[in-house]
Amino acid sequence: MRYTQLDTPTLLIDREILVENLKYMQSYADINSVALRPHTKTHKMPFVANMQIETGASGITVAKVGEAEVMAANGIKDIFIANEIVGCSKLERIRKLAETVEISFGVDTPCQVEAVEEVFASAVNPAEILIEIEVGENRSGIIEEADFIVLLDTIKACPHVHFKGIFSHDGNSYSADNLEECRQISLAAQRRTLHFAQLARENGLSPAIVSIGSTPSQMNHFEILEGVTEIRPGTYALMDASQGNAFGTLNRCAATVLASVISRPTSERVILDVGAKGITMQERNEGICAVPGKGIIKEYPDVHIANVYDEHAIIYNKDFRDQIRVGDKVRIIPVHICPVCNLYDYAVLISGDEAVEEIPILCRGKLQ
Repeated sequence: MRYTQLDTPTLLIDREILVENLKYMQSYADINSVALRPHTKTHKMPFVANMQIETGASGITVAKVGEAEVMAANGIKDIFIANEIVGCSKLERIRKLAETVEISFGVDTPCQVEAVEEVFASAVNPAEILIEIEVGENRSGIIEEADFIVLLDTIKACPHVHFKGIFSHDGNSYSADNLEECRQISLAAQRRTLHFAQLARENGLSPAIVSIGSTPSQMNHFEILEGVTEIRPGTYALMDASQGNAFGTLNRCAATVLASVISRPTSERVILDVGAKGITMQERNEGICAVPGKGIIKEYPDVHIANVYDEHAIIYNKDFRDQIRVGDKVRIIPVHICPVCNLYDYAVLISGDEAVEEIPILCRGKLQ
């Protein structure tokens, strides 16, 4: 059927744009002789993850153990959890996964490593860990060199823990004022990551993997410095309004939310049948990722959602109101696609005007 015949709200993915996005990033990785390990927290779909592997990705990245379990059950054999893992129950689940797939995960504190050692003490193979380096996002990761060396010494003292490498995420690039500032943030993050890689070598642990990530820098094909072995962009597969602004066009946005006009209560107000529970309340107000409102109407790119309630999106635009009628359907380009995918049981793959296939979002809700 035509996608306009689908009930609303529905998450749509344009097949041709998706395929082009996957090829675009894989080409960037190949040209720079680095591995591509896409972050699948964006789409949460084994279907898309397998497309990424088929296009050339070396493996995938996830955020949670639950996502790793689902991806492994659906044929993915090389998985990195780009997050610190705390708690014996999660470590025991990783230990079980390690029996059938290659799996690694993040640490940034000695006590985490000591807990890993205890859980993996009787495992056939050692735990594979990467140390996170904080590079300006003000989130998790090692900040001080002294703490890094203490962490390395802890790893050396744990025979069932194998140091695989280091990783970082320059999420602060999202708020860069312009592309040149974004480029400088990317380069600074790479230099800092590579510095810690060298510190590890000087302290007797050589990283096989030096992994960096962030869609704005990698969609714009910034320079990748020698010594980096892997990139981990996520949003590039589907894109969204904020990343589209950072890239300079919304034409790369593969994901949209199909919604119906359900009311035109005033001469300028229009109400759609999807709200915070279908597109989130997220906004981006700073830098190259800034976008007006809470979503852009694809067919009317100058029209944005001004506000949302749980199940309603509010638009104030007289010209738009005069052009549409109750019952019409429009596509919303979300501000931030990652949490949007987590709100739906499935997405519909479309090609042109045709609805092609339902894709289950099997990792939705896997928060543990």
